[in-house]
Amino acid sequence: QFVVSTKTKHTTAGDREKEIGLQSLAEIVVPSDSMIVGKTAITLGLLSHKNTALLGISRHGESIIDHVRKTPIKVGDVLLIHGNSGDINDVIEWLECLPLAQRGLEIPERKKAWQAIVLFALAIIISSLGYVYLPVALSVVILLYLALGIVPTREAYKSISWPILVLLGSLIPIGNALNDTGGAATIASAITSLTEGFPPVVILAILMIITMTLSDVLNNVVTVLIAAPIAVGLAQQLGVNPDSFLMAVAVGASCAFLTPIGHQNNSLILGPGGYKFGDYWRLGLPLEIVVVLTGVPAILFFWPL
Repeated sequence: QFVVSTKTKHTTAGDREKEIGLQSLAEIVVPSDSMIVGKTAITLGLLSHKNTALLGISRHGESIIDHVRKTPIKVGDVLLIHGNSGDINDVIEWLECLPLAQRGLEIPERKKAWQAIVLFALAIIISSLGYVYLPVALSVVILLYLALGIVPTREAYKSISWPILVLLGSLIPIGNALNDTGGAATIASAITSLTEGFPPVVILAILMIITMTLSDVLNNVVTVLIAAPIAVGLAQQLGVNPDSFLMAVAVGASCAFLTPIGHQNNSLILGPGGYKFGDYWRLGLPLEIVVVLTGVPAILFFWPL
């Protein structure tokens, strides 16, 4: 009788789990002709009838989060509501409110979130044990995300930054051309002739700077393959410990800060961060100077000449 008189709906735990899917947050404005003016979330039965929670109210620039469900709603209030993604628009229409521009914040269900975490952790563990390469493991994880519905296919497609892919694809032939045409060997010969007669410490710093420059254009692995033989040759000519020069190559190849193409991490943030090509060298040049000033003394301390 209580259920009938209060017009509530009895649901089991299983029904509740089925109802809850992808969760969304929405901001809505209360117009003057809305039927919720003067009412509270409790009197509206927002949570019990619509399975939607009122999280906060913004009123004249002030946020109301304490006892928000008992706070009477006024004209012009901005309400932050939380509910199922599939029902959120119907709830907004039922409340007779106006939605603000969506910010695209969605809260996945916990089961899928744990699936995503477990799959990602397994990929890291398997690749760290040497069974498969990390790019292969992560590619499999992405396919599993799509197959299991953890990430919608349309969302995955939209997240791809196509200009960056075109940029990387167009620059791959440049690196291959340097290797195939002997350009890399020419650079190596020039470095050897220019550094002849310099003190070993200065040559070490120059080698690190040149390696950084190469790493900004080429892949860091290719840079090491080019610069490592040069480092060993320079050390042998000078009669010093080659470990110091090899470490300078290792540090320099890891400091590709001047371009978005030097490392995949630089490329990944180019689109989402709204950066331009020139932003990298403006911020990266001081950082590379700091690396040289601190890296050379550290290398000489741990790997003396």
